[in-house]
Amino acid sequence: MFHCHNHGIILSMRIRLGYCPAPDGRFIAYGLAAGKVETGSLEIELISAKLPALNDRATRGELEATMISVAAYPYLQKRYVLARCGMSLASNSGPVLAAREPLSDGDLETASVAVPDSTSSAMLALQINHPGIRTRLLPADKIAQAAKIGLADCALLPSGDADVCRQSGLYCVADLAACWSKQNAKLPLPLTCFAIRKDLPEKLRLVIERALRASIRHALEHRAEARTFAARGTHDSACWEADPANMGTYVSEHSLDIDGPQLRAVEELLRRGRDASIVPNALPIQFVGA
Repeated sequence: MFHCHNHGIILSMRIRLGYCPAPDGRFIAYGLAAGKVETGSLEIELISAKLPALNDRATRGELEATMISVAAYPYLQKRYVLARCGMSLASNSGPVLAAREPLSDGDLETASVAVPDSTSSAMLALQINHPGIRTRLLPADKIAQAAKIGLADCALLPSGDADVCRQSGLYCVADLAACWSKQNAKLPLPLTCFAIRKDLPEKLRLVIERALRASIRHALEHRAEARTFAARGTHDSACWEADPANMGTYVSEHSLDIDGPQLRAVEELLRRGRDASIVPNALPIQFVGA
């Protein structure tokens, strides 16, 4: 897969990088997918798979680098370290609970929720805010319909706001990112990140991280093209609106390098998940180059 000579200089490399075909994953991967990133002797094979599958493959260390849920990191920390770029965060609005009729906070305590992914950060935030809430795992494209026809009291939509809910014929009963921000000193809700395998040489991990950062930078500098590329994946993900203007919603300049508030947000999500006995302890977080 990769070769080094005696001085540890990497001569030729081929790594597999997993990304989610949902809009934010495609937005981040755009520079690499379009061949706009100079990778030198590093050959990157892009692997597109839904986030639960990427989380699952990471438990076996199948991919050298991959997008994962922040909430899945506690289960993967023995095999992977986190990149300091590629994080997606919901700052103002984010994953929402949608229902066919308005629900109070009290109603939510006993509600059943249709969810597309049991390993998502949105799911972790939901469990932290509503301990013991009942969930039902369904295919992503069946979530909204489940709430409409009464298979569940509400649906956890990975992306959206009140307008998106109305377009789906549902009410927005809770915005998880807004709730998280209110409860946690205006911190964003961390959703996904990129992880790189621990058994790779440190120089190789840094090269992969640089290539990923360059891909994000290219997407941010060419937003129209990147959003169009991202929109092509919405048919498969079936969770986002297909309007290109909504693509890459959770990816920003902050995704180029993790900063203080971002790091605190990740640490707080994992700390609260640990303290509620939902996920194993993952603190302190290990990063590439640390």
